[in-house]
Amino acid sequence: MTARVTVVCGVNWGDEGKGRMVDYLAENAGVVVRFQGGNNAGHTVVNQFGTFALHLVPSGIFYENCLNLLGPGMVIDLEGLVGELEKLTARSVKVDKLLVSDRATVVFPFHKKLDEWEERRLAGRAYGSTKNGIAPAYGDRHLKKAVRIGDLLDKRSRHDSVFRSVEWASLVAKEIYDEAGFSVEETLAWCDRYLPVIEPRVCDTVEVLSAAARDGKGILLEAQLGALRDIYYGIYPYTTSSCALSAFAPIGAGLFGYRADRVLGVMKAFATCVGEGPFVTRMSDDEADFLRESAKEYGARTGRPRTIGHFDAVASRFGARVQEATEIALTKLDSLSGRTELKICNRYNLDGTTTEHFPTTGLDRATPVYETVPGWTEDVTGCRKFGELPKAAQAYVNRIEELVGTRISYVSVGPERSQLIER
Repeated sequence: MTARVTVVCGVNWGDEGKGRMVDYLAENAGVVVRFQGGNNAGHTVVNQFGTFALHLVPSGIFYENCLNLLGPGMVIDLEGLVGELEKLTARSVKVDKLLVSDRATVVFPFHKKLDEWEERRLAGRAYGSTKNGIAPAYGDRHLKKAVRIGDLLDKRSRHDSVFRSVEWASLVAKEIYDEAGFSVEETLAWCDRYLPVIEPRVCDTVEVLSAAARDGKGILLEAQLGALRDIYYGIYPYTTSSCALSAFAPIGAGLFGYRADRVLGVMKAFATCVGEGPFVTRMSDDEADFLRESAKEYGARTGRPRTIGHFDAVASRFGARVQEATEIALTKLDSLSGRTELKICNRYNLDGTTTEHFPTTGLDRATPVYETVPGWTEDVTGCRKFGELPKAAQAYVNRIEELVGTRISYVSVGPERSQLIER
């Protein structure tokens, strides 16, 4: 049997609605895997259980027939994971089918302090970190100072692994930030509080995924954040610290020998971002404030208000390309109802030149070139077929599809599972 592999990833700056698409597609999946990132962002899911902001747990957790994996490409805050499982259980969501890779590395409390201190040191040049310790944790992985979850379960090497990581963190704290170092004993005690809950779930997820693939199960690989926050191709240095691209998905998940059959890129019908960095299509304050409130545009992890902009076809075309998206899900079209006209950025002006290319540098100097299209006043939340949308809404979707160059196969008209148009 041949496994069916789908990657769901972000085309823009994150917060595009990936969680709602994974939740929708997971009904027909056997396994859902988060393949990178940590609990520095959230996927919002609305279903029969209520509204959830998931930070580490894959968005397939709501289906009892679906196995959910935290892959080796992730960095995992043990305390955050246990807290998330407790909250899900308290709301009658079964979490027994969640497994954790023994190769994923740990986000310790000292990583959060280092993250906080670095943002403080940068002051006005800060990267907009959520201060959840993600950058220091990934930094440790590449410096070979990190501790894998499997290391914590190996009683013979556990102390030495933690000592190595704490020793390095303490040197950084003292020499760079003029702060006190960290305690090996306190760090081990922190592990002991949360490991008993996680230990039964820890396994070699490579073997689990290989077996699922051999059995022909549907495998859904779930990304965090989006292409424009990717460590390699995003708006560096205002990026996350991992690879959020579909090409990395099999590696971060631990799936070898199988290619993705489809890559579903998710993007919003308008532009939003949380965090720092250049944002070319930023709306006026009055316009942005109204849309932010009506569309509930606040970060699922931090609660920070999202920056709002007009649809950026230059950035979205680039994001779809580097994600190798075979199709697009366009979310929050309903949030644009009631606007008489809409703007779409189809080019940038950069240093006196007009370009359709998304630049590697100089993005902070770019200004948008807009085309204006008609809006619509009708409520579209009840539409279930593309032809039921107002003609102006159909034209808006078609124009975006043309500019981005990738087929839009789903249009979201609300947060509920049923509020989705399949084209």
